[in-house]
Amino acid sequence: MRITGGELRGRSTKCPDGVIRPAMDKMRESVFAILGDLDGRSFLDMFSGSGTIAIEAMSRGAARVVLCEKDKIKIRTVLENVAMTEEVMGKKIECHFMPVELFLKRCKDKFDIIFFDPPFPYRFHEQLIQAVSDYDLLTEGGQVLIHYPEEKPMSDQIGNLHKKDHRIYGRSIVDFYGK
Repeated sequence: MRITGGELRGRSTKCPDGVIRPAMDKMRESVFAILGDLDGRSFLDMFSGSGTIAIEAMSRGAARVVLCEKDKIKIRTVLENVAMTEEVMGKKIECHFMPVELFLKRCKDKFDIIFFDPPFPYRFHEQLIQAVSDYDLLTEGGQVLIHYPEEKPMSDQIGNLHKKDHRIYGRSIVDFYGK
């Protein structure tokens, strides 16, 4: 996988062992183009997999990037991948290795952008968005994105969050929610 934009554009990341469904380069590039300028914004990458989305956010100017991944098999590769932001940019990505649901419950911070990319067999997509609403984890004007398979449609409103955009990438969908 490669970083598609920003200061680290063109650099490659490693793919960890275990089950992984990396976000397609074109989908990632499109999503970040829609998000626009990330300078000074905070970014939370949930179900991080390889850490590539978090690295992409940092590369494109996000001030603070946090990732969460529960699969212990992926830890070494994630840490190797995210090390490039500190080596090249002098910026560190904050890594948490625990279930996303537990991270959301314990989180006391708000984020400008929250990106969920759960495994496609995952069944609780709407509950993730509901947790962001319930725990008030999104800044005013912030966005929650969720990547999911086309056969699992999402509601237009979940808690206090409303669907603002809906993008189709082959069999994948990315929905954008905001307050």
